[in-house]
Amino acid sequence: MLVAAAVCPCPPLLVPEVAAGAAPELDTARAACEDALGVLAAARPDRLIVVGPAEPSGRGPYPEGSHGSFRGFGVDLDVRLGEHGPGVDSSETSARELPLSLAVAAWLLRRTDWSYAPVEGLGVEERLSVERCLRAGEDIAARAGRVALLVMGDASACRTVKAPGYLDERAAEFDAGVARALGTADVAALKALDADLAYELKASGRASWHVLAGAAEGAGLGGALLYEDAPYGVGYLVTAWS
Repeated sequence: MLVAAAVCPCPPLLVPEVAAGAAPELDTARAACEDALGVLAAARPDRLIVVGPAEPSGRGPYPEGSHGSFRGFGVDLDVRLGEHGPGVDSSETSARELPLSLAVAAWLLRRTDWSYAPVEGLGVEERLSVERCLRAGEDIAARAGRVALLVMGDASACRTVKAPGYLDERAAEFDAGVARALGTADVAALKALDADLAYELKASGRASWHVLAGAAEGAGLGGALLYEDAPYGVGYLVTAWS
C-alpha cells in the first residue's frame, strides 16, 4: 500500500547546471523538494516508484539504473535512476533513456543520496485517460507492502504573458485548486481534476497526479504544501503526503 508520496515540479531549470546564472531563482523550490524526499525516506518504504510525464515514445516502465541526460541543454550531465540504491550495477545501461521528467527526478534522488529502497520509474503520457491513470496508481500501490511515490509534473504554463502557453485567465484558479488538493491530500478533489482543461493549460503533471490519486485511495494519508509559486509563468508545486 502507499505509505508516502512527494509531488515535485520537473523543469530542467531545477538542475543548477542547466539553469546556470538563473539557478538561485529556484533555490527555494529545490530545498522544498529535498524536504519532500525526506518525508519519503522517513516512511521506510520497500519500494519507490517515480512517476512523470513523457512523450508517447517514452511512456511505460523504467527499471532501476535507467539512464538520463541533460546534454540536450548543452550540459555535460548524465544521471541514473536510483544510482545510489541497493542492487544498482553501474556497469550496466538501460536501453531506453529516461524522459526528461524522470531525469529530473533521478537528479533529485542523487542530490539527496537516496539509498533507502529500490527505485523504478513510470512515464505517463500527458493525454492518458483519467481511468487508466487511476488504474495504474492502484496497481502501483499493490506492488509491495510499503510503497512510496515520487510524482513529477508542473501545473499550468499559462500564468503570465511570457509563459510558454501565454496568459490564460483560467490558469491561476486551476493551479489554486491543484494546490489545495495536493496540499491536503484530498484524493476526491484530485480525481475530479478536469483533464481537458489541464491539457489546454499545459499542466504537464495532470496524468501523474491522477496516478497518485489512484494509488492513494484508502491509504488515509495527510498532506502538506511545501512550495507554491509560478516563476516564468509556470505553476510549480511541492507537497508531501504521509
